[in-house]
Amino acid sequence: MATHPTFGVEEEFLLVDPHSGEPVPYNRAVADRAKAKGVDLQLELTSCQVETTSDVMASSEDLRAELTRLRGVASEAAVGVGARLLAVGLPPTVPREFPITDKPRYREIAEKFGMIAHEQGICGCHVHVAVPSREVAVRVGNRLRPWLPSLLALTANSAIYRSTDTGYASWRSVLWARWPSAGPPPHFDSIDDYDAAVAMMLDAGAILDDGMVYWDVRPSANFPTIEVRVADVPATVAETVLFATLVRAAVMTALDDEQRGAPMPSLTSHALKAAYWTAARYGLAGRTVDLADTHATLPAAHLLSNLVDRVEPALEALGEVDMVREELTRVTAEGNGAMRQRRAWERRHEVGDVIEEAATATAAGVRLS
Repeated sequence: MATHPTFGVEEEFLLVDPHSGEPVPYNRAVADRAKAKGVDLQLELTSCQVETTSDVMASSEDLRAELTRLRGVASEAAVGVGARLLAVGLPPTVPREFPITDKPRYREIAEKFGMIAHEQGICGCHVHVAVPSREVAVRVGNRLRPWLPSLLALTANSAIYRSTDTGYASWRSVLWARWPSAGPPPHFDSIDDYDAAVAMMLDAGAILDDGMVYWDVRPSANFPTIEVRVADVPATVAETVLFATLVRAAVMTALDDEQRGAPMPSLTSHALKAAYWTAARYGLAGRTVDLADTHATLPAAHLLSNLVDRVEPALEALGEVDMVREELTRVTAEGNGAMRQRRAWERRHEVGDVIEEAATATAAGVRLS
């Protein structure tokens, strides 16, 4: 039996034409082929996307093996229908519009929310960590808010969109924030406060159901977990494992702070929004706002190192300190998805180079039969 909170990961992927790089509406066909291999892929809002869901995991090594397996099956299924699987926050090049997946709920969302729904292809990564209750999930979520911009900077993977450099490391997070229930999570005093906010949005028509609560931290609607949704889907399995392990350790640290009655950090909504913007704009290579301490602007890599220091007791308990420090050093030196995209783009300003770079990263360490 696990002695620490278990965790799991959902990764969203883009399906593209192997020649043009444009998104292709093949998610049902890909899901059918994957199911024959024993993997259930989820169909996302737009039909150019699929999502993998890991089992409940007790260690980062088990998670690494699971994500590698899932990416392998999904990649092979995509190839089998004439597509490629890409781990990118947004499609580097796009068609005129994205067809909506033919499911009643998705058709209703498309009708109600218009172009916000149609201009999608947005791929994120969601980490679930077990917590005792929804009430605890809300209180833990409040304590995670100062670290969310740093986690966004770490995973930024959507610099190239519509065949151009957006000027942002995570353009996905900017587009995603257009949804009325997306982006930086508010502070909630209790689960009743949270439920009242959701009820208000339902009554206003700002969401169709509680599955459309898209805040970057939320109590899961379906599992006894807290769900952290701030990330672009990372380019590689290794980066997803790093992100998920940091989230797990941060949740464990917040749970410990709750039990000790540690004071809640003071954080205004405008400071959080500023930190989100700088993280999205400059990513891992730039600077963002130190919400956990001085509110000074510091290098994103420095703030991530501070996060590791802050959650080190939890990482020690998990036996993950060395892995996290080594992976963070490697990603900082080699670059994350956004930095790889931009390097590929700057060679010739050819979107095909970005597609190839993303495809290589997606399949890194994945065995294809």
